[in-house]
Amino acid sequence: MKPATLKHLRSAGGVIFRKRDDTIEIALIATKGRTAWTLPKGIIDKGEAPEVTAVREIEEETGLVGRIIDFLGEKSYWFYLKDENTKYRKTVSYFLLELIGGTIENSCWEVDEAVWVPLEQAVLKLSYRSDREIVETAKERLSTHGFHTVTG
Repeated sequence: MKPATLKHLRSAGGVIFRKRDDTIEIALIATKGRTAWTLPKGIIDKGEAPEVTAVREIEEETGLVGRIIDFLGEKSYWFYLKDENTKYRKTVSYFLLELIGGTIENSCWEVDEAVWVPLEQAVLKLSYRSDREIVETAKERLSTHGFHTVTG
């Protein structure tokens, strides 16, 4: 058997939020037949800035339009596609976005479902550790930007 090909992918996405009453909610997407809950993100097109990709992909996957207010960091991980015999290293740039328009019902065909989730519950719903870590960073940044949630 031939050794696997190695490829690197760059993606961008993030945490888009809204304040509803005394609660901050963030948008999550479900994929893989609603078995995986994650943050919206997608491949950076050639010549595209990560910030532009994040705004575009969040809108494509959730129907929501956001304004970037902060950078949340990068996460990298490996995955293997057996049918291609290719091992991928994917690096994702994450941003914090404030909702400025759109409706969550307008999610695209690649997404099984897009929903608003209270920030405090999002960490429990997310399927991947890297997403949970990004949401924890988002909580800290929201506080520094003056967005606070009432927990009961």
